[in-house]
Amino acid sequence: MYDFSIVTRWIDSLLRHTLNLGDFWSILIECILVGVCILTAYALIAIVLIFMERKVCAYFQCRLGPMRVGPWGIFQVFADVLKMLIKEIFTIDKADKMLYYIAPFLVIIASVGTFSFLPWNKGAAVLDFNVGVFLLTAISSIGILGVFLAGWGSNNKYSVVSAMRGAVQMISYEISLCLCLISAVVLTGTMQIGGIVEAQHGAWLIFQTPITWLAFLVFLVAGNAEANRGPFDLAEAESELTAGYHTEYSGMGFGFYYLAEYLNLFVISGVAATVFLGGWMPLHVAGLEGFNAVMDFIPGIIWFFVKTFAIVWILMWIRWTFPRLRIDQILKLEWKYLMPLSLVILVVMTVCVAFGWTFTING
Repeated sequence: MYDFSIVTRWIDSLLRHTLNLGDFWSILIECILVGVCILTAYALIAIVLIFMERKVCAYFQCRLGPMRVGPWGIFQVFADVLKMLIKEIFTIDKADKMLYYIAPFLVIIASVGTFSFLPWNKGAAVLDFNVGVFLLTAISSIGILGVFLAGWGSNNKYSVVSAMRGAVQMISYEISLCLCLISAVVLTGTMQIGGIVEAQHGAWLIFQTPITWLAFLVFLVAGNAEANRGPFDLAEAESELTAGYHTEYSGMGFGFYYLAEYLNLFVISGVAATVFLGGWMPLHVAGLEGFNAVMDFIPGIIWFFVKTFAIVWILMWIRWTFPRLRIDQILKLEWKYLMPLSLVILVVMTVCVAFGWTFTING
């Protein structure tokens, strides 16, 4: 398995020893390079996800999707981004201007912050703290504030209703989301995201206990609701609330919410792939050393993207298959079913770890 830290150490050595830069300039240049890489990956993945969503939607509706701009419509997203960039950004009368302008940045900060925690490959994690799971959930909560402030600051009754729905839904489902992550922390014995991946060297987490499959499914449902994706997209119910909490936004103000929605989908899928499916860790089978050696030749970043986009496709499938739920159904699902189930999963996981009722496939 290729270790990407070889590249990062080479860059650090180049700046410090070859170019003879001091600590300050070396760290500054490294931070700038990392920031540019994160934002570039953020933008490229958003473009891929938007195009993928349109094609998946078209497939389920027996259509072709975008076909006119470029071959197979691959440049349609770029045309839409250009249109969004040149659209006028106007101010709403009697709006709370400070909240109105701050809200999109809070959403995009939460999205980029959680995106930075994803371990792409061995040695390629940007943020890998020993309390990584705690920081991941804390930073993701900033997005709830951005949604609420957008509705409140727009001085629009539809936006306020949408923001209230979105905030209640996201806060509610974050409980089940965190309980599933805590279950994984109990099983692996670490809150460091890189450590959780390393703990799955013998077997992916879903294979270590039977109850982990249930935690994985609950995490996907709660994550889908946390990202405001269908059938949990009641905050953006077009038939009731025009466009929801970002009704009064135009140009890149609206674009930030649009980007954050798709990247939150990728982050939820990436966290699920990392915590439950081994992240960049290849598939190993006990007794098949030749098969395991071949799997190790596949770069970890390919493993990560294959697992993540497989989950993305499943969540898109769910969105375009099931009808939108009512607000009472959404909250009933969380408080009456998912949260008690998540607590049971946590207790059972703790008992399994305490009594050693876990196993690996290949040791």
